[in-house]
Amino acid sequence: MGNHELSTGLRTGMNLFDTLASMGHEEVVMCSDPSVGYRGILAVHSTKLGPALGGTRFWHYATDEDAITDALRLSRGMTYKNAVAGLPLGGGKSIIIGDNKTQNREAIFRAHGRFIESLGGRYITAEDVGTSTKDMDYVHMETAHVAGLAEKSGDPSPVTAHGVFRAVQASAHCLWGTNSLEGKTVSIQGCGNVGRHLAEELHEAGAKLIVSDIDSAKASRVAKLTGAKIVEGDAIFEAEADIFSPCALGGIINDTTIPKLKVKIVAGGANNQLLEERHGDELQRRGILYAPDYVANAGGVINVYGEVAGWDARRALDKADDIYDTVLKIFDIAESQHIPTYEAADRLAEQRLAAAR
Repeated sequence: MGNHELSTGLRTGMNLFDTLASMGHEEVVMCSDPSVGYRGILAVHSTKLGPALGGTRFWHYATDEDAITDALRLSRGMTYKNAVAGLPLGGGKSIIIGDNKTQNREAIFRAHGRFIESLGGRYITAEDVGTSTKDMDYVHMETAHVAGLAEKSGDPSPVTAHGVFRAVQASAHCLWGTNSLEGKTVSIQGCGNVGRHLAEELHEAGAKLIVSDIDSAKASRVAKLTGAKIVEGDAIFEAEADIFSPCALGGIINDTTIPKLKVKIVAGGANNQLLEERHGDELQRRGILYAPDYVANAGGVINVYGEVAGWDARRALDKADDIYDTVLKIFDIAESQHIPTYEAADRLAEQRLAAAR
């Protein structure tokens, strides 16, 4: 069931239990503590491979139905991401509804922590959009079922970026028969933490870089570090490059941008890069190799799991190296079954979930 169908179904009174059954969810908890202005949703999609892991998103939604839709979609996505990454984790997600600029953070996140604690370890949270390591420290005051703490694994972006780098190498190997990126041109959209670390690794590997960011200071910083050429805004889609690496917003592979692309590979760190699944079909039709986003960017969740498992930073980076083999496996499935790579990634996740049953 796609996002639009799910949202429409909820708005038109579709039985919520039917929706949960169709998407495979085990548990959705609606949480409220009016005394501190807390409204939350805890969505546990699957615990077949282990406790459900997924971040807490703090966001203002137009409607409660939109928030539920997001929680269901994102928690299912985490099940697939964790399964493909080969982690002993299920998928979950939590939503806090409201203004994520609020100053009343301790009370809200401690309330959130109490509800997470009530699930008895079936769900482990971490930071996500609108939340920070400091917020997770507040959650930790009420439950041990939280990761991404400031004094532990902290910022996951170096591990995320390394995983994306390995996905780029796997894509290059599939297309050109070599891991070498020497002399290849990579266009990077987004020069935040992940984009910056990725640019540095690509630069060290001998790649030429073209970058863009809505924050010109971030783009300038990357250019200073790597000698990258800076382009403005949507010009990044038309850049003459071998590889396009989206590391900013989701939904940027769409009807408008696909005809502009002059690349052979799309492999980046952004979530939900395909606006719709059919855009993955269109990339394939145009001969552009797509490394599925939730596979390429799994370094973040690997980093969080490393904290839960007591790994050091080196071991998390080593585990992110496995993304290379996983991406090649997905390309093999896609070729042998004559399906797009995004669909092959889902098949691999479903195989691992079926084996666990």
